[in-house]
Order: sequence, then C-alpha cells, then structure tokens
Amino acid sequence: MKKQQQKSALVFLVFLGFISLLSDFTHEGARSIYGSYLGLIGVSAFLISLISGLGEFLGQALRIGTGIIADRTRKYWFMMILGYAINLLAIPLIALTNESIWQVALVLILLERVGKAIRAPAKSALVSFTTPQLGAGKAFAIQEALDQLGAFLGPLFVFAILSVRDQPTITDYQLSFALLGIFAIMTLVLLVIAKRKYPHPDEFETKTLVSGFRSSKTFILYLFAISFIAFGFIDFPVIAFHLDQSGTIPAVMIPLLYAFAMGIDAISALFFGHLFDKIGIKSLIIAIGLSLAFAPLIFLTETRFSIIAGVLFWGVGMGAHESILKSVVALIVSKEKRATAYGIFNSVFGLAWFLGSVTIGLLYEWSLIALVAVSLSAEGIGCLLLLSFIHYKKDRLNSF
Repeated sequence: MKKQQQKSALVFLVFLGFISLLSDFTHEGARSIYGSYLGLIGVSAFLISLISGLGEFLGQALRIGTGIIADRTRKYWFMMILGYAINLLAIPLIALTNESIWQVALVLILLERVGKAIRAPAKSALVSFTTPQLGAGKAFAIQEALDQLGAFLGPLFVFAILSVRDQPTITDYQLSFALLGIFAIMTLVLLVIAKRKYPHPDEFETKTLVSGFRSSKTFILYLFAISFIAFGFIDFPVIAFHLDQSGTIPAVMIPLLYAFAMGIDAISALFFGHLFDKIGIKSLIIAIGLSLAFAPLIFLTETRFSIIAGVLFWGVGMGAHESILKSVVALIVSKEKRATAYGIFNSVFGLAWFLGSVTIGLLYEWSLIALVAVSLSAEGIGCLLLLSFIHYKKDRLNSF
C-alpha cells in the first residue's frame, strides 16, 4: 500500500513538473530577453533593475494574501489556473509594445509576476503534500529539475529566433514574445487536465507531524536569514543589461547564456535537494557559499570564460533558492497552514529581493565594485545566520 502511494505521489509530482516545464519555457524564455529588449526600446539600467526588483517583490509579497486564501478556501486548483493564466498570457502581449509605449511593457512584466504570486503558494502546497511519501528535498528537487528544464529550453527557443540575424531587431524580440504564447496555451490545457485527474492532491499527506507553525521563533529566524540571501542576489535582467551594454557577450548569445544558467539550476536543485534529505540545511549553506563567486566574476571581469563561470555559480544559487528554501518550510509547518506559510516566506523573500534590486540598480550607476561588495556582504551574512539557525534548531527541531 505504501509503495502504491509513493508511486501515485511521484506520478502526480511529475505531472506538476511538466506543467512547470511548459510554464517556465514560456516565462523564463521571456525573462532571458527582458533586459535586452527593454534597453533596446529606451529603458534605463536603473529602471530595469527597479522593475525587476518590484516585479519580484509583487510576485512574492502578494503571496501572503493568496496563500491565506488558498488555505482557507482549499481551492488550490482554482488559484493555480487563475494565476497561471495571468502569469503566462501577459507575455505574448509584450509583443505589442514598442519605443512609444515602453511603459506598457513594464506593466505587463509586473502583471506576469502578479500572476505568479496568485498561483505560487497553492503550487508549493500541492508539491509539499507529496513530501511524506517522497521526502522534502527529493520532492522539491524533482519539481525544480523539471521546472528548470523548461527554463533551459525556453531561452534556447528564443535564441534560435534571435540568431537569424547578427544583430536582433525590435521586431525579432516581439516575434519571440508572440511565439512564446503558444506554450502559454499548452500550459493552461495541461493544467485543466491535471485538475480533473487529481482533484484532491492533499490526500497524499494522510497525517501530519506538526500542527500549525511548529515554532514561530524558528520560522522568524529562518526568514531573517533568507532575507539577506535574497537582498544580495542579483536578478538576471540586470546581468543581461550589463553584458549587453559592456559588449562582453553578444546580445544574441545572452538567452543562450541564460539557458545554460537554467540547466545548472536544474542540476543544482537535484543534487542539493538530495543532499538536504541527508544533511539538512547545511546543504543550503554550501550552495549559497558556492554562489558567492557569481557577482565578482560577472561584474568585475571582462573575459568570456570568467563570465560563463560566474553564470554557472549564479545557477547554483538559483537551484538552492527554488528547492532547499521551500523544503525547510514543508518540514516545520502543517499542511493546513502550509500555503499561508509559503505566502509569508515568499513575501519576506520578495521584499528583501526588491530592496536589494533597488540598491543594486543605484550602485550599478555609481560603482561596480561597491555593487559586488554589497552583494557579497549580504550573502555572507545570510550564510552566518543560517549557521546560527542550525544551532538554534538543534534544541527545537531534533527531527529536522
């Protein structure tokens, strides 16, 4: 009976994974060219960084409300469908923007993030329901790996479109956004099928080891630690803008570089997710420690090899963000409150990311050395706080 439950949970998880694959194909393909496209239609580096940070903030902060709604109504599938529709259908609409209405492109990018805020807590809750059967690290790692496979293929798709010309035009970028709409529709169709096949996925978790939030102090300490990690991490549109403006990497190659990062993200998620089930949160510290190298390599060097190495380490950090960070929450919050917990977690993470992005945007215009110093300092403080978290939770969460 247990093996049958595990098999069923795994099939459901893979189903969700393919939904994520198609959706990430769409929005990560778009995100790989946001910075270059916005720069092409006249948006400044500061405004690109501001919108990137604000988008992440909205995409995370609104999850407090959407997480509570998902828990109270138990309408996880409704939240998923609504969120994915807004998240993905905003992308092909960007194809209608140009230099004269660049503000509309910014609004649509923000709207895409709002859609993610609506569906993300419900999605994380659905994945977490399989953790008693599969293990927290493994469940989120599998989800992230399939998720990032789409994030790898999407930028490759965009690269194929843009590589038709040596120097992509605005029309080429607009065509890319429009064609990504096909995959947005495919995602929504698969989502409706999944809802019909698995109407009550919460039944995979037949019992829970905790009631509500196991330890609010532990949860708060954890949120404080990941805030610094989010503050110091630099969003890819800023990296893309820097590479485009510096001329170190040809504009047509930037989506390919992003695809490479997403591939590393997927591999990193699988590896560190497996490691999490063995050594716990130490695996997160290792991953974040490795990712510290990305900022100096990308922003303070001019060789392609060092920049590619920097993007590799950036991908390692992203893989840890998307798998291990969520795995911790699944172990300390009951399933009845888990969407709420993910909403709080993501809102705090998003606020820190937004503040960090504003800071990074201002520093970019002033000093790249200062930008790297702030990024490294914040990430380093985050790692130190996670070490404190390990010592604290030994007395509170012996099973963690």
